[in-house]
Amino acid sequence: MFARLRSTWFDINASYWFYPALFAVSGLILALGLVHADRIGAAEFVSDWKWVSPARPNGASNMLTVLASSMIGVASTVFSITIAAVAYASGTYGPRILTNFMEDKGNQLSLATFVGTFVYAITVLRSVRSEDEASLFLEDATATAAPGFVPQLSLLVAFLMMICAVAVLVYFLHHIPSSIRINTVIEDIAAKLLDAIPRRFPDHGDAEPSKGEPPEGAKVDGNATGYVRVIDFASLRELAQKHEMKLWLFVRTGDFVYPGKALIGIDRKTVPDDVRKAVSECLAVGASRTPEQDLEFPIDELVEIALRALSPGINDPFTAITATHWLSAATTELGRRSLVDEESEPRDEERCVFALRDGFDHFLERGFGAARSALASNRMAALVALDSLASAIRSVEGAARPSMLRHEAARLLEQAECALVGPDLEDVRARYRELFA
Repeated sequence: MFARLRSTWFDINASYWFYPALFAVSGLILALGLVHADRIGAAEFVSDWKWVSPARPNGASNMLTVLASSMIGVASTVFSITIAAVAYASGTYGPRILTNFMEDKGNQLSLATFVGTFVYAITVLRSVRSEDEASLFLEDATATAAPGFVPQLSLLVAFLMMICAVAVLVYFLHHIPSSIRINTVIEDIAAKLLDAIPRRFPDHGDAEPSKGEPPEGAKVDGNATGYVRVIDFASLRELAQKHEMKLWLFVRTGDFVYPGKALIGIDRKTVPDDVRKAVSECLAVGASRTPEQDLEFPIDELVEIALRALSPGINDPFTAITATHWLSAATTELGRRSLVDEESEPRDEERCVFALRDGFDHFLERGFGAARSALASNRMAALVALDSLASAIRSVEGAARPSMLRHEAARLLEQAECALVGPDLEDVRARYRELFA
């Protein structure tokens, strides 16, 4: 259940409806509360402020009308610009990049600000009473001796909200072109990856995850089609300890599953249906991958950008070089970490959940290995990739990981010999001999 809640929260977090709806409800409640305070005379202190000029009914009505109409117009424009930017980024950098733009709080909160201001202005506007209108509330007569009713505090707050909305609009006009710059896109992806690595692997060292063979026993099959988004290891351990059994995961976050595919193995021949259901609910499945527990997801995004940049239709080696630089930083960080996941293999208790974990070779192949063919096809990209691998060798822990990096460099050279000719190939060979001889 907790896994599904986390998956649902990710969907909400990556939506364009949550914050606008939240701000709209907040604007409605704020407007009703401030209008009520004005009506019962609790906001009389505003009249004591000499720097605030009291508004008349016609002026208040006109101001709120202009504010409401302009805010809904700006909200429509902001939404249109956002969709255009998302479509451009998705088509240029890859469809998986769409998740990062959908999660962008700058875009979500900008749209929410204009929607919330619109709802607030409309709600306050309906309470303004002109001088020739009779009062519908007895409190109005005690709140003001002047004919008509103008909620002065509510109007002052509306003016302040208008100033904030203008500031947000200026920020949004700067944020959109900045967010679709390729360097910014790559930096945001890599920053999330570099932040996730120490959270998942907090200890330094060269330890690799242990891989045990699951015994023959019962299996829990999938009952939904999609990608594994979240695995609730804490609930799995509780179930395993409660029923005195051991669980082996056959999938990891990011894997595609479908009904009938084995998800978890159990060291028992028979398992009650309620236990099978409880175990299966510890895995949340969705229509798309998420970076919450899936380290391979941002790595794949960086690789996709590099592959697209070096494709014949785009031919942008400098974008591929930028992606390679950030990919090397993530590879080096992984090479300095103990890749034993404390979430699935806690130290202070007996191990009862065996996750499908991969070592440094898996992440190296997922990054540089996946981009190898494209990097080897361009002289500049191949040279930068060799420099990055050589730099990582000097920083990673242990004796096995440098050997993996040297092997990857040798395979890159082998691929370059198939893709390059002439002086370009000689330059790559010379750089390899210089760094790895």
